[in-house]
Amino acid sequence: MDLVVGRVVKSHGIRGELVVDVRTDNPDLRFARGSVLRGRLPRGGGERDFTVTAAREHSGRLLVSLDGVASRDAADALRGTLFLIDSSLVEPSDDPDEFYDHELEGVPVQLTDGTEVGVVESVLHMPGGELLAVRTPDKREVLIPFVREIVPTVTRELIVIDPPEGLLDPDSADGAQ
Repeated sequence: MDLVVGRVVKSHGIRGELVVDVRTDNPDLRFARGSVLRGRLPRGGGERDFTVTAAREHSGRLLVSLDGVASRDAADALRGTLFLIDSSLVEPSDDPDEFYDHELEGVPVQLTDGTEVGVVESVLHMPGGELLAVRTPDKREVLIPFVREIVPTVTRELIVIDPPEGLLDPDSADGAQ
């Protein structure tokens, strides 16, 4: 299974540097000089390996230089590229309250009373916080805010939720009463 460790946001400057949205707990390792990153190009452009030649922080963002990307045009062509690693390269966390996204995919979700809700398909990282994308038994997708007030219990075997009224009701989204 592939894990996303970064995404190219845009180019920076005229020498081919990339602004990368970091999605790993260990950017110093993943984006170290000489590291080879597998990149999934945008718009169905396939995959390609990139070698990191430099990485630095600038104004709270990670700037990355890649071998063979030496101009603004070359960097702009990579906008939206996802940098991937295989999940088998990542050790599970020792902290029982920390999870990698791939560890939660496929985990059953139920209400506090034991009622089945569905299974986690993915964890979405949105500007307002994380969401659990849960596939219900009737094949609907339900998005659950991944906050302690709504998701009080999380293990690698079961997730228990206590949603506010209307969160799981498909009719509440379209304003039906």
